[in-house]
Amino acid sequence: MKRLLPPVLWALCLIVMLVLAWRVPAAQFVAPPYHLIGWAVAIIGCAFTILGSRHFARVRTEINTFGTPGRLVTGGLFQFSRNPMYLGFFLALLGTAIGLNTLPALAPPLVFFLAAQFWYIPYEEKMAEATFGQPYMDYKRSVRRWI
Repeated sequence: MKRLLPPVLWALCLIVMLVLAWRVPAAQFVAPPYHLIGWAVAIIGCAFTILGSRHFARVRTEINTFGTPGRLVTGGLFQFSRNPMYLGFFLALLGTAIGLNTLPALAPPLVFFLAAQFWYIPYEEKMAEATFGQPYMDYKRSVRRWI
């Protein structure tokens, strides 16, 4: 069975947000020009995701959510968040929703957050616990899931 990878869900959420902003008339929820802050948040989110994935590439470990982890990554952004790439995906979506400044655009970031919180991350945590044991448990106790 093919699984929905986080970047694919992220892209689907982004497309849905753009369609909602374009096709569903709705009130703005942030007074202009403050909605422009959303685009800065989106850029920061993209940076988190890119930096996290580059770190995985540098240490040559599996990045695929449903793959078997090869190394426990605790450096870089991972010393502040166990999931900086998910945080980045979420911030990119949330920032885009704020930038689009239409209420329905807030639904896809929520969908992504819930999928990460209750599906992707628990699966990865179970795999990491099975693969790395106590070192992962220690890391999990010392670094928060999101921020």
